[in-house]
Amino acid sequence: MDAVLSGDDEAYRVLVERESANVISLCQRMLGDPYEAEDVAQEAFLQAYRSLPTWRADGPFGAWVWRIAMRMSVARLKKRPTDLRADPSRPQGWLVDTDRADDPVSRLLGAEQRHEVQAAIDTLPSAQRQVVSLRFFSDRSLEQISTETGVPLGTVKSRLHRGLTSLRKHLGSTR
Repeated sequence: MDAVLSGDDEAYRVLVERESANVISLCQRMLGDPYEAEDVAQEAFLQAYRSLPTWRADGPFGAWVWRIAMRMSVARLKKRPTDLRADPSRPQGWLVDTDRADDPVSRLLGAEQRHEVQAAIDTLPSAQRQVVSLRFFSDRSLEQISTETGVPLGTVKSRLHRGLTSLRKHLGSTR
């Protein structure tokens, strides 16, 4: 970061290459669309670059750009029409089952279940979807989610509980 702050654009490129997979993955989980995720991730890295003078160095660069990408993803979700949801039939790379690669039947059933779960997650309000995604797909602790989103811990717990309750109802009614 010292080199980047000194004006070394090549050093920033290295940071972008190092962090881009995590940022794109976050955006894809939040938005459900790999192309839109790449757009938002690129915008997040541009915003981070423009905001370098305001970087406080109170944590790693990756966490900082990750928070920027998360806020941009939430903002993009808020601009969507309320009835727009991810299409469960659309291929989503992060749902690929690697645990059962040798059993085609198990692989097919697992993929169907993951699509069903993803479709249910897509029906959640954006605040609940964000917390559920961060908790279970990014393996963040509740404290990390609170810190990264700037939302009080109690609110994070409440959103997670409400989101999981909604998912149980939705998934229970589809079986």
